[in-house]
Amino acid sequence: MAFNDIPIDTLKRKIDEATRFLSISLSISNAHTVDFYTRDVWSTFMCASPEEVLCAISSTQDRMGAIEEKENTTFGFCNASKKLVDISALLRAAKAHCLPGLGVCMQLEDLMQNLRLMTRDIIEGVSSDEVLGPDEFMNCKKAHEVQAMSEVVASLAKCCRVKQVIDVGSGKGYLCSYLSMRFNLQVFGIDSSSTNTHGAHERNRKLKKFSKAYQKPDRATKKQPLDSEDGSKQHSRNFENSDGHKNFITKEKESFGAQAETSALSRQVTNDLSTSDNAAVCSLDPNDSDSGSSFLSMLSLDVIEDVSPRVHPSQLSLEDREKRKRENLERKTREWRGNDSDGSLFSPLTSYITAETELKTLITELEDAVLVGLHTCGDLAPSTLQMFKAKQELRAVCSVGCCYHLLSEEFDQDRQGCVDGVCGFPMSQYLKAQACFCGRNARMSACLALERVSAGGGLPMESLFYRAVLHVILRDHYDSFKSEKRVGNVYSKASSFVDYVRRALRKLDLDDTTLSDGDIQSYHELYSPRMNEMVAFNMLKVTLAPCIEGLILLDRLCYLKEQVTNHL
Repeated sequence: MAFNDIPIDTLKRKIDEATRFLSISLSISNAHTVDFYTRDVWSTFMCASPEEVLCAISSTQDRMGAIEEKENTTFGFCNASKKLVDISALLRAAKAHCLPGLGVCMQLEDLMQNLRLMTRDIIEGVSSDEVLGPDEFMNCKKAHEVQAMSEVVASLAKCCRVKQVIDVGSGKGYLCSYLSMRFNLQVFGIDSSSTNTHGAHERNRKLKKFSKAYQKPDRATKKQPLDSEDGSKQHSRNFENSDGHKNFITKEKESFGAQAETSALSRQVTNDLSTSDNAAVCSLDPNDSDSGSSFLSMLSLDVIEDVSPRVHPSQLSLEDREKRKRENLERKTREWRGNDSDGSLFSPLTSYITAETELKTLITELEDAVLVGLHTCGDLAPSTLQMFKAKQELRAVCSVGCCYHLLSEEFDQDRQGCVDGVCGFPMSQYLKAQACFCGRNARMSACLALERVSAGGGLPMESLFYRAVLHVILRDHYDSFKSEKRVGNVYSKASSFVDYVRRALRKLDLDDTTLSDGDIQSYHELYSPRMNEMVAFNMLKVTLAPCIEGLILLDRLCYLKEQVTNHL
Protein backbone atom coordinates (compact mmCIF):
# COMPACT_ATOMS: atom_id res chain seq x y z
CA MET A 1 0.00 0.00 0.00
CA ALA A 2 1.49 3.33 -1.06
CA PHE A 3 1.18 6.56 0.90
CA ASN A 4 -0.90 8.29 -1.76
CA ASP A 5 -3.15 5.46 -2.91
CA ILE A 6 -6.47 7.24 -2.25
CA PRO A 7 -8.02 8.11 -5.67
CA ILE A 8 -8.46 11.81 -6.28
CA ASP A 9 -12.19 11.39 -6.94
CA THR A 10 -12.59 9.74 -3.54
CA LEU A 11 -10.52 12.50 -1.98
CA LYS A 12 -12.77 15.15 -3.51
CA ARG A 13 -15.85 13.42 -2.13
CA LYS A 14 -14.28 13.50 1.32
CA ILE A 15 -13.51 17.20 0.89
CA ASP A 16 -17.14 17.80 -0.09
CA GLU A 17 -18.29 16.08 3.10
CA ALA A 18 -15.97 18.23 5.19
CA THR A 19 -16.93 21.52 3.50
CA ARG A 20 -20.65 20.75 3.81
CA PHE A 21 -20.31 20.17 7.54
CA LEU A 22 -18.16 23.27 8.06
CA SER A 23 -20.51 25.44 6.00
CA ILE A 24 -23.05 24.87 8.78
CA SER A 25 -20.83 24.81 11.87
CA LEU A 26 -17.98 27.20 10.99
CA SER A 27 -19.87 30.20 12.33
CA ILE A 28 -19.17 28.95 15.87
CA SER A 29 -15.45 28.68 15.19
CA ASN A 30 -15.30 32.17 13.71
CA ALA A 31 -16.97 33.86 16.70
CA HIS A 32 -14.33 35.98 18.43
CA THR A 33 -13.88 35.56 22.18
CA VAL A 34 -13.22 39.29 22.63
CA ASP A 35 -16.74 40.02 21.38
CA PHE A 36 -18.34 37.29 23.46
CA TYR A 37 -20.34 39.61 25.71
CA THR A 38 -20.56 42.75 23.59
CA ARG A 39 -22.26 40.76 20.82
CA ASP A 40 -24.01 38.29 23.13
CA VAL A 41 -22.45 35.38 21.28
CA TRP A 42 -24.08 32.68 23.39
CA SER A 43 -27.64 33.80 22.65
CA THR A 44 -26.78 34.32 19.01
CA PHE A 45 -25.68 30.74 18.38
CA MET A 46 -27.08 28.57 21.18
CA CYS A 47 -30.48 27.22 22.22
CA ALA A 48 -29.12 25.26 25.18
CA SER A 49 -27.58 25.97 28.55
CA PRO A 50 -23.80 25.87 29.13
CA GLU A 51 -24.29 22.95 31.52
CA GLU A 52 -26.03 20.92 28.80
CA VAL A 53 -23.14 21.57 26.40
CA LEU A 54 -20.42 20.60 28.87
CA CYS A 55 -22.32 17.49 29.93
CA ALA A 56 -22.81 16.41 26.30
CA ILE A 57 -19.12 16.94 25.51
CA SER A 58 -17.93 14.92 28.50
CA SER A 59 -20.32 12.05 27.75
CA THR A 60 -19.75 11.94 23.97
CA GLN A 61 -15.95 11.94 23.78
CA ASP A 62 -15.67 8.15 23.88
CA ARG A 63 -18.87 7.35 22.01
CA MET A 64 -19.32 7.35 18.23
CA GLY A 65 -22.69 6.61 16.68
CA ALA A 66 -24.65 7.23 13.53
CA ILE A 67 -25.64 10.83 12.89
CA GLU A 68 -29.38 11.06 13.51
CA GLU A 69 -30.90 14.33 12.38
CA LYS A 70 -33.92 15.75 14.14
CA GLU A 71 -36.62 17.23 12.01
CA ASN A 72 -35.72 20.61 10.48
CA THR A 73 -32.13 20.43 11.68
CA THR A 74 -28.76 19.90 9.99
CA PHE A 75 -25.84 18.64 12.07
CA GLY A 76 -27.74 19.79 15.16
CA PHE A 77 -28.45 23.33 13.88
CA CYS A 78 -31.99 24.56 13.38
CA ASN A 79 -32.56 25.20 9.68
CA ALA A 80 -34.68 28.27 10.43
CA SER A 81 -32.89 30.06 13.29
CA LYS A 82 -29.38 28.66 12.50
CA LYS A 83 -28.90 28.12 16.24
CA LEU A 84 -27.53 24.93 17.77
CA VAL A 85 -30.39 22.89 19.23
CA ASP A 86 -28.96 19.34 19.29
CA ILE A 87 -25.52 19.27 20.87
CA SER A 88 -25.05 15.51 20.62
CA ALA A 89 -25.77 15.59 16.88
CA LEU A 90 -23.09 18.26 16.38
CA LEU A 91 -20.53 16.32 18.40
CA ARG A 92 -21.19 13.10 16.46
CA ALA A 93 -20.93 15.01 13.19
CA ALA A 94 -17.64 16.57 14.27
CA LYS A 95 -16.16 13.12 14.92
CA ALA A 96 -17.42 11.90 11.56
CA HIS A 97 -15.86 14.81 9.67
CA CYS A 98 -12.35 14.87 11.10
CA LEU A 99 -9.57 12.95 9.30
CA PRO A 100 -10.02 9.62 11.17
CA GLY A 101 -13.80 9.82 10.76
CA LEU A 102 -13.47 10.45 7.03
CA GLY A 103 -11.12 7.48 6.74
CA VAL A 104 -8.35 9.37 4.96
CA CYS A 105 -5.49 9.22 7.45
CA MET A 106 -3.03 6.50 8.40
CA GLN A 107 -1.65 5.77 11.85
CA LEU A 108 2.07 6.37 12.26
CA GLU A 109 2.69 2.69 13.06
CA ASP A 110 0.95 1.61 9.83
CA LEU A 111 2.92 4.14 7.82
CA MET A 112 6.21 2.91 9.23
CA GLN A 113 5.26 -0.70 8.54
CA ASN A 114 4.52 0.17 4.91
CA LEU A 115 7.82 1.96 4.57
CA ARG A 116 9.67 -1.02 6.01
CA LEU A 117 7.95 -3.37 3.60
CA MET A 118 8.81 -1.12 0.67
CA THR A 119 12.46 -0.95 1.66
CA ARG A 120 12.54 -4.60 2.76
CA ASP A 121 14.27 -3.37 5.87
CA ILE A 122 13.65 -4.21 9.50
CA ILE A 123 14.48 -0.86 11.04
CA GLU A 124 13.10 -1.71 14.45
CA GLY A 125 15.76 -4.35 15.03
CA VAL A 126 17.91 -1.99 17.11
CA SER A 127 17.17 -1.95 20.83
CA SER A 128 16.91 1.28 22.77
CA ASP A 129 19.98 0.30 24.76
CA GLU A 130 22.18 0.29 21.65
CA VAL A 131 21.45 3.81 20.46
CA LEU A 132 21.35 7.07 22.38
CA GLY A 133 17.87 8.59 22.28
CA PRO A 134 17.22 12.26 21.43
CA ASP A 135 15.68 12.83 24.85
CA GLU A 136 19.24 12.97 26.16
CA PHE A 137 19.73 16.25 24.27
CA MET A 138 16.32 18.00 24.28
CA ASN A 139 13.12 18.08 26.31
CA CYS A 140 10.82 15.06 26.23
CA LYS A 141 8.09 16.46 23.96
CA LYS A 142 10.53 17.72 21.36
CA ALA A 143 12.56 14.52 21.63
CA HIS A 144 9.63 12.30 20.70
CA GLU A 145 8.59 14.58 17.84
CA VAL A 146 12.12 14.49 16.47
CA GLN A 147 12.46 10.74 16.87
CA ALA A 148 9.12 9.94 15.21
CA MET A 149 9.74 12.36 12.35
CA SER A 150 13.31 11.19 11.79
CA GLU A 151 12.22 7.54 11.49
CA VAL A 152 9.78 8.52 8.74
CA VAL A 153 12.30 10.74 6.94
CA ALA A 154 15.07 8.13 7.12
CA SER A 155 12.73 5.49 5.70
CA LEU A 156 11.69 7.83 2.89
CA ALA A 157 15.33 8.46 2.09
CA LYS A 158 15.93 4.71 1.86
CA CYS A 159 12.88 4.23 -0.34
CA CYS A 160 14.10 6.92 -2.72
CA ARG A 161 17.76 5.81 -2.48
CA VAL A 162 18.94 9.30 -1.54
CA LYS A 163 21.37 10.45 1.14
CA GLN A 164 20.45 14.12 1.32
CA VAL A 165 17.67 15.81 3.30
CA ILE A 166 16.57 19.45 3.18
CA ASP A 167 14.86 20.66 6.35
CA VAL A 168 12.85 23.83 5.69
CA GLY A 169 12.29 26.02 8.74
CA SER A 170 14.95 24.04 10.61
CA GLY A 171 15.11 26.42 13.58
CA LYS A 172 17.82 25.43 16.04
CA GLY A 173 18.55 22.21 14.19
CA TYR A 174 17.10 19.56 16.49
CA LEU A 175 15.74 17.38 13.68
CA CYS A 176 18.72 18.08 11.41
CA SER A 177 21.38 17.09 13.92
CA TYR A 178 19.52 13.93 14.91
CA LEU A 179 19.01 12.86 11.29
CA SER A 180 22.64 13.40 10.43
CA MET A 181 24.11 11.66 13.47
CA ARG A 182 21.56 8.89 13.88
CA PHE A 183 21.03 7.95 10.24
CA ASN A 184 24.22 9.21 8.59
CA LEU A 185 22.27 11.48 6.25
CA GLN A 186 23.62 14.71 4.78
CA VAL A 187 21.17 17.31 6.03
CA PHE A 188 20.81 20.93 4.95
CA GLY A 189 18.81 23.00 7.43
CA ILE A 190 17.36 26.22 5.99
CA ASP A 191 15.92 28.89 8.29
CA SER A 192 15.15 32.55 7.69
CA SER A 193 16.56 33.54 11.10
CA SER A 194 20.31 34.03 11.20
CA THR A 195 20.21 33.72 15.00
CA ASN A 196 18.70 30.24 14.70
CA THR A 197 21.31 29.31 12.10
CA HIS A 198 24.20 30.43 14.30
CA GLY A 199 22.70 28.52 17.22
CA ALA A 200 22.39 25.41 15.06
CA HIS A 201 26.02 25.76 13.94
CA GLU A 202 27.22 25.94 17.53
CA ARG A 203 25.07 23.05 18.71
CA ASN A 204 26.19 20.99 15.74
CA ARG A 205 29.85 21.65 16.55
CA LYS A 206 29.47 20.57 20.16
CA LEU A 207 27.43 17.47 19.34
CA LYS A 208 29.73 16.35 16.57
CA LYS A 209 32.27 14.61 18.83
CA PHE A 210 29.49 12.40 20.19
CA SER A 211 27.91 11.55 16.84
CA LYS A 212 29.20 7.97 16.87
CA ALA A 213 26.86 7.17 19.73
CA TYR A 214 23.94 8.07 17.50
CA GLN A 215 24.98 5.98 14.51
CA LYS A 216 22.49 3.19 13.97
CA PRO A 217 23.86 -0.28 13.09
CA ASP A 218 22.45 -1.13 9.68
CA ARG A 219 23.48 -4.58 8.60
CA ALA A 220 21.50 -4.37 5.40
CA THR A 221 23.28 -1.19 4.40
CA LYS A 222 26.69 -2.71 5.13
CA LYS A 223 25.94 -5.84 3.13
CA GLN A 224 24.28 -3.99 0.26
CA PRO A 225 26.06 -0.68 -0.35
CA LEU A 226 24.45 1.83 -2.61
CA ASP A 227 25.22 1.57 -6.27
CA SER A 228 26.90 4.30 -8.24
CA GLU A 229 25.26 7.68 -8.47
CA ASP A 230 23.57 6.81 -11.73
CA GLY A 231 22.35 3.51 -10.39
CA SER A 232 21.07 5.17 -7.24
CA LYS A 233 19.08 7.73 -9.20
CA GLN A 234 17.71 5.03 -11.48
CA HIS A 235 16.57 3.02 -8.45
CA SER A 236 14.96 6.16 -7.05
CA ARG A 237 12.92 6.59 -10.16
CA ASN A 238 12.05 2.91 -10.26
CA PHE A 239 10.59 3.34 -6.78
CA GLU A 240 8.08 5.86 -8.10
CA ASN A 241 4.56 4.58 -8.47
CA SER A 242 3.38 2.91 -11.65
CA ASP A 243 2.44 6.25 -13.18
CA GLY A 244 5.98 7.56 -12.68
CA HIS A 245 5.27 10.22 -10.11
CA LYS A 246 6.95 11.32 -6.91
CA ASN A 247 5.80 10.21 -3.49
CA PHE A 248 4.61 12.49 -0.77
CA ILE A 249 3.36 12.48 2.80
CA THR A 250 1.37 15.27 4.40
CA LYS A 251 1.13 14.49 8.10
CA GLU A 252 -1.34 15.76 10.67
CA LYS A 253 0.38 17.39 13.61
CA GLU A 254 0.54 15.10 16.61
CA SER A 255 1.08 15.65 20.31
CA PHE A 256 4.01 13.44 21.15
CA GLY A 257 5.25 12.33 24.56
CA ALA A 258 8.44 10.50 25.42
CA GLN A 259 10.04 8.49 28.21
CA ALA A 260 13.43 9.91 29.14
CA GLU A 261 16.27 7.61 30.17
CA THR A 262 19.55 8.62 31.72
CA SER A 263 22.82 7.25 30.43
CA ALA A 264 26.49 7.44 31.16
CA LEU A 265 27.09 9.15 27.82
CA SER A 266 24.61 11.94 28.56
CA ARG A 267 26.45 12.64 31.80
CA GLN A 268 29.73 12.61 29.91
CA VAL A 269 28.36 15.08 27.35
CA THR A 270 26.97 17.37 30.02
CA ASN A 271 30.20 17.33 32.03
CA ASP A 272 32.29 17.98 28.94
CA LEU A 273 30.16 20.92 27.87
CA SER A 274 30.08 22.28 31.40
CA THR A 275 33.87 22.34 31.41
CA SER A 276 34.34 23.74 27.92
CA ASP A 277 31.66 26.40 28.25
CA ASN A 278 32.26 27.37 31.87
CA ALA A 279 33.14 30.90 30.92
CA ALA A 280 30.05 31.41 28.79
CA VAL A 281 26.84 32.49 30.47
CA CYS A 282 23.58 31.58 28.75
CA SER A 283 20.64 33.84 29.50
CA LEU A 284 17.56 31.68 29.02
CA ASP A 285 13.93 32.73 29.09
CA PRO A 286 12.30 30.98 32.06
CA ASN A 287 9.15 30.59 29.97
CA ASP A 288 11.07 28.78 27.26
CA SER A 289 10.02 25.12 27.15
CA ASP A 290 13.57 24.14 26.29
CA SER A 291 15.05 25.78 29.35
CA GLY A 292 14.19 22.75 31.46
CA SER A 293 16.89 20.72 29.77
CA SER A 294 20.23 20.97 31.53
CA PHE A 295 21.96 19.83 28.38
CA LEU A 296 20.47 22.53 26.18
CA SER A 297 21.38 25.17 28.73
CA MET A 298 24.99 24.20 28.14
CA LEU A 299 24.64 24.59 24.38
CA SER A 300 24.61 28.36 24.52
CA LEU A 301 26.08 30.49 21.80
CA ASP A 302 29.61 31.70 22.38
CA VAL A 303 28.98 34.56 20.03
CA ILE A 304 25.65 35.65 18.54
CA GLU A 305 25.74 37.89 15.53
CA ASP A 306 23.94 41.14 16.15
CA VAL A 307 21.37 41.30 13.39
CA SER A 308 18.68 43.83 12.69
CA PRO A 309 15.07 42.65 12.23
CA ARG A 310 14.67 41.09 8.79
CA VAL A 311 12.49 42.99 6.35
CA HIS A 312 10.18 40.79 4.30
CA PRO A 313 11.12 40.70 0.58
CA SER A 314 7.67 42.03 -0.38
CA GLN A 315 8.54 45.29 1.43
CA LEU A 316 11.79 45.78 -0.48
CA SER A 317 12.29 47.51 -3.78
CA LEU A 318 13.44 45.44 -6.75
CA GLU A 319 16.94 46.91 -6.44
CA ASP A 320 17.11 46.04 -2.72
CA ARG A 321 15.90 42.50 -3.44
CA GLU A 322 18.68 41.95 -5.95
CA LYS A 323 21.22 43.43 -3.56
CA ARG A 324 20.09 41.14 -0.76
CA LYS A 325 20.23 38.16 -3.09
CA ARG A 326 23.82 38.96 -4.12
CA GLU A 327 24.87 39.46 -0.51
CA ASN A 328 23.26 36.19 0.53
CA LEU A 329 24.97 34.26 -2.25
CA GLU A 330 28.35 35.75 -1.38
CA ARG A 331 27.91 34.99 2.30
CA LYS A 332 26.76 31.43 1.65
CA THR A 333 29.76 30.84 -0.61
CA ARG A 334 32.06 31.95 2.21
CA GLU A 335 30.20 29.72 4.66
CA TRP A 336 30.50 26.71 2.40
CA ARG A 337 34.22 27.23 1.92
CA GLY A 338 34.67 27.48 5.66
CA ASN A 339 32.54 24.41 6.40
CA ASP A 340 33.85 22.03 3.74
CA SER A 341 36.77 20.99 5.92
CA ASP A 342 34.83 20.06 9.06
CA GLY A 343 33.23 16.94 7.64
CA SER A 344 29.89 17.84 9.20
CA LEU A 345 26.80 16.06 7.93
CA PHE A 346 24.50 18.88 9.05
CA SER A 347 24.84 22.24 7.30
CA PRO A 348 22.69 25.13 8.64
CA LEU A 349 21.89 27.91 6.15
CA THR A 350 20.10 31.22 6.49
CA SER A 351 17.72 32.11 3.69
CA TYR A 352 14.14 33.19 3.08
CA ILE A 353 12.91 30.63 0.55
CA THR A 354 9.85 30.17 -1.62
CA ALA A 355 8.86 27.82 -4.44
CA GLU A 356 10.86 30.07 -6.81
CA THR A 357 14.08 29.72 -4.81
CA GLU A 358 16.82 28.00 -6.78
CA LEU A 359 18.01 25.35 -4.35
CA LYS A 360 21.14 24.52 -6.32
CA THR A 361 22.25 28.12 -5.84
CA LEU A 362 21.93 27.76 -2.08
CA ILE A 363 23.31 24.21 -1.94
CA THR A 364 26.08 23.79 -4.47
CA GLU A 365 26.48 20.05 -3.86
CA LEU A 366 22.74 19.31 -4.01
CA GLU A 367 21.72 15.90 -5.33
CA ASP A 368 18.36 14.15 -5.18
CA ALA A 369 16.93 14.76 -1.70
CA VAL A 370 13.96 14.39 0.63
CA LEU A 371 12.25 17.67 1.58
CA VAL A 372 10.98 17.87 5.16
CA GLY A 373 9.42 20.42 7.47
CA LEU A 374 8.59 19.90 11.15
CA HIS A 375 6.27 22.59 12.56
CA THR A 376 6.41 24.71 9.41
CA CYS A 377 4.41 27.76 10.47
CA GLY A 378 1.69 29.39 8.42
CA ASP A 379 2.46 29.71 4.70
CA LEU A 380 5.78 27.92 5.00
CA ALA A 381 4.01 24.54 4.90
CA PRO A 382 2.22 25.18 1.56
CA SER A 383 5.41 26.78 0.22
CA THR A 384 7.20 23.52 1.03
CA LEU A 385 4.70 21.56 -1.06
CA GLN A 386 4.95 24.06 -3.90
CA MET A 387 8.71 23.70 -3.78
CA PHE A 388 8.39 19.92 -3.95
CA LYS A 389 6.22 20.28 -7.05
CA ALA A 390 8.65 22.66 -8.76
CA LYS A 391 11.98 20.90 -8.06
CA GLN A 392 12.68 17.61 -9.80
CA GLU A 393 15.59 16.89 -7.48
CA LEU A 394 13.17 16.58 -4.54
CA ARG A 395 12.13 12.94 -4.55
CA ALA A 396 9.77 12.92 -1.54
CA VAL A 397 8.24 15.35 0.94
CA CYS A 398 7.16 15.01 4.57
CA SER A 399 5.40 18.10 5.90
CA VAL A 400 4.04 18.75 9.40
CA GLY A 401 2.44 22.18 9.48
CA CYS A 402 1.32 24.33 12.41
CA CYS A 403 0.20 27.85 13.31
CA TYR A 404 -2.79 27.82 10.96
CA HIS A 405 -3.79 31.29 12.17
CA LEU A 406 -0.75 32.61 10.27
CA LEU A 407 -1.95 30.99 7.06
CA SER A 408 -3.01 33.46 4.37
CA GLU A 409 -6.29 32.89 2.56
CA GLU A 410 -6.98 33.74 -1.06
CA PHE A 411 -10.67 34.49 -0.50
CA ASP A 412 -10.16 36.62 2.59
CA GLN A 413 -11.55 40.05 1.76
CA ASP A 414 -8.56 41.73 3.39
CA ARG A 415 -6.06 39.32 1.74
CA GLN A 416 -3.84 39.72 4.79
CA GLY A 417 -0.52 37.92 4.60
CA CYS A 418 -0.60 37.06 0.90
CA VAL A 419 2.77 37.67 -0.75
CA ASP A 420 2.70 38.71 -4.42
CA GLY A 421 -0.86 37.38 -4.66
CA VAL A 422 0.17 33.86 -3.58
CA CYS A 423 -1.81 32.55 -0.60
CA GLY A 424 -1.52 29.44 1.54
CA PHE A 425 -5.19 28.37 1.44
CA PRO A 426 -6.72 26.96 -0.58
CA MET A 427 -3.93 25.30 -2.54
CA SER A 428 -5.95 22.90 -4.66
CA GLN A 429 -7.75 23.99 -7.79
CA TYR A 430 -10.75 22.02 -6.54
CA LEU A 431 -11.25 24.26 -3.51
CA LYS A 432 -10.16 27.39 -5.37
CA ALA A 433 -13.07 26.80 -7.77
CA GLN A 434 -15.40 26.79 -4.74
CA ALA A 435 -13.85 29.97 -3.30
CA CYS A 436 -13.37 28.08 -0.05
CA PHE A 437 -12.77 30.28 3.00
CA CYS A 438 -12.21 29.43 6.67
CA GLY A 439 -11.46 32.67 8.52
CA ARG A 440 -8.69 33.57 10.95
CA ASN A 441 -10.62 32.78 14.13
CA ALA A 442 -11.51 29.34 12.80
CA ARG A 443 -7.90 28.69 11.80
CA MET A 444 -6.82 29.86 15.24
CA SER A 445 -9.06 27.27 16.89
CA ALA A 446 -7.68 24.60 14.54
CA CYS A 447 -4.40 24.88 16.42
CA LEU A 448 -6.00 23.51 19.58
CA ALA A 449 -5.97 19.83 20.54
CA LEU A 450 -9.16 18.45 22.10
CA GLU A 451 -7.25 15.90 24.18
CA ARG A 452 -4.98 18.56 25.67
CA VAL A 453 -7.82 20.96 26.45
CA SER A 454 -9.89 18.17 28.02
CA ALA A 455 -6.95 17.43 30.30
CA GLY A 456 -6.91 21.04 31.46
CA GLY A 457 -4.35 22.62 29.13
CA GLY A 458 -4.39 24.93 26.15
CA LEU A 459 -7.21 27.38 27.00
CA PRO A 460 -6.42 30.18 29.50
CA MET A 461 -10.08 30.75 30.32
CA GLU A 462 -9.66 33.42 33.00
CA SER A 463 -7.51 35.61 30.74
CA LEU A 464 -10.03 35.20 27.91
CA PHE A 465 -12.82 36.11 30.31
CA TYR A 466 -10.93 39.19 31.51
CA ARG A 467 -10.41 40.34 27.92
CA ALA A 468 -14.07 39.90 27.00
CA VAL A 469 -15.26 41.88 30.03
CA LEU A 470 -12.66 44.56 29.30
CA HIS A 471 -14.26 44.93 25.87
CA VAL A 472 -17.59 45.67 27.56
CA ILE A 473 -15.91 48.38 29.65
CA LEU A 474 -14.34 49.87 26.53
CA ARG A 475 -17.73 49.90 24.84
CA ASP A 476 -19.50 51.51 27.78
CA HIS A 477 -16.91 54.14 28.76
CA TYR A 478 -14.57 54.76 25.80
CA ASP A 479 -14.93 55.47 22.12
CA SER A 480 -11.99 53.29 21.12
CA PHE A 481 -13.29 49.79 21.84
CA LYS A 482 -12.83 49.05 18.14
CA SER A 483 -9.28 50.37 18.17
CA GLU A 484 -6.61 48.55 16.20
CA LYS A 485 -4.30 48.70 19.23
CA ARG A 486 -3.66 45.41 21.00
CA VAL A 487 -3.84 44.80 24.73
CA GLY A 488 -1.14 42.13 24.57
CA ASN A 489 -0.12 39.88 27.44
CA VAL A 490 -1.28 42.09 30.29
CA TYR A 491 -2.93 39.23 32.20
CA SER A 492 0.34 37.58 33.25
CA LYS A 493 1.43 40.78 35.01
CA ALA A 494 -1.87 41.62 36.68
CA SER A 495 -2.64 40.75 40.30
CA SER A 496 -6.42 41.11 39.99
CA PHE A 497 -9.16 42.01 37.53
CA VAL A 498 -8.99 45.66 38.58
CA ASP A 499 -5.23 45.68 38.06
CA TYR A 500 -5.70 43.97 34.68
CA VAL A 501 -8.16 46.60 33.47
CA ARG A 502 -5.99 49.51 34.58
CA ARG A 503 -2.91 48.03 32.93
CA ALA A 504 -4.86 47.39 29.73
CA LEU A 505 -6.28 50.92 29.63
CA ARG A 506 -2.82 52.42 30.02
CA LYS A 507 -1.54 50.07 27.30
CA LEU A 508 -4.27 51.44 25.03
CA ASP A 509 -3.32 55.02 25.97
CA LEU A 510 -6.66 55.56 27.70
CA ASP A 511 -7.31 57.44 30.95
CA ASP A 512 -7.98 54.87 33.67
CA THR A 513 -8.65 57.49 36.36
CA THR A 514 -12.20 58.03 35.09
CA LEU A 515 -13.17 54.65 36.58
CA SER A 516 -13.02 53.78 40.28
CA ASP A 517 -11.97 50.36 41.51
CA GLY A 518 -15.58 49.74 42.47
CA ASP A 519 -16.79 50.56 38.96
CA ILE A 520 -14.32 48.12 37.45
CA GLN A 521 -15.04 45.36 39.96
CA SER A 522 -18.79 45.68 39.36
CA TYR A 523 -18.28 44.47 35.79
CA HIS A 524 -16.43 41.41 37.04
CA GLU A 525 -19.27 40.62 39.45
CA LEU A 526 -21.88 41.14 36.72
CA TYR A 527 -20.32 38.76 34.19
CA SER A 528 -18.72 36.15 36.46
CA PRO A 529 -21.95 34.07 36.57
CA ARG A 530 -21.80 33.92 32.77
CA MET A 531 -18.22 32.73 32.54
CA ASN A 532 -19.47 29.16 32.07
CA GLU A 533 -20.99 30.30 28.78
CA MET A 534 -17.54 31.15 27.51
CA VAL A 535 -16.11 27.86 28.78
CA ALA A 536 -18.81 25.80 27.06
CA PHE A 537 -18.62 27.79 23.83
CA ASN A 538 -14.86 27.44 23.61
CA MET A 539 -15.13 23.70 24.19
CA LEU A 540 -17.41 23.54 21.14
CA LYS A 541 -14.78 25.43 19.16
CA VAL A 542 -12.13 22.95 20.28
CA THR A 543 -14.38 20.06 19.26
CA LEU A 544 -14.61 21.50 15.74
CA ALA A 545 -10.85 22.15 15.54
CA PRO A 546 -9.88 18.74 14.03
CA CYS A 547 -12.43 19.24 11.24
CA ILE A 548 -10.94 22.60 10.25
CA GLU A 549 -7.41 21.24 10.38
CA GLY A 550 -8.58 18.23 8.39
CA LEU A 551 -9.92 20.43 5.60
CA ILE A 552 -6.63 22.35 5.42
CA LEU A 553 -4.66 19.10 5.17
CA LEU A 554 -7.06 17.55 2.65
CA ASP A 555 -6.63 20.65 0.50
CA ARG A 556 -2.85 20.15 0.55
CA LEU A 557 -3.19 16.48 -0.33
CA CYS A 558 -5.58 17.34 -3.15
CA TYR A 559 -3.07 19.89 -4.45
CA LEU A 560 -0.41 17.18 -4.66
CA LYS A 561 -2.86 14.77 -6.28
CA GLU A 562 -3.70 17.37 -8.90
CA GLN A 563 -0.04 17.59 -9.88
CA VAL A 564 -0.01 13.84 -10.52
CA THR A 565 -3.23 14.03 -12.55
CA ASN A 566 -1.99 16.98 -14.61
CA HIS A 567 1.08 15.01 -15.70
CA LEU A 568 -0.84 11.96 -16.93
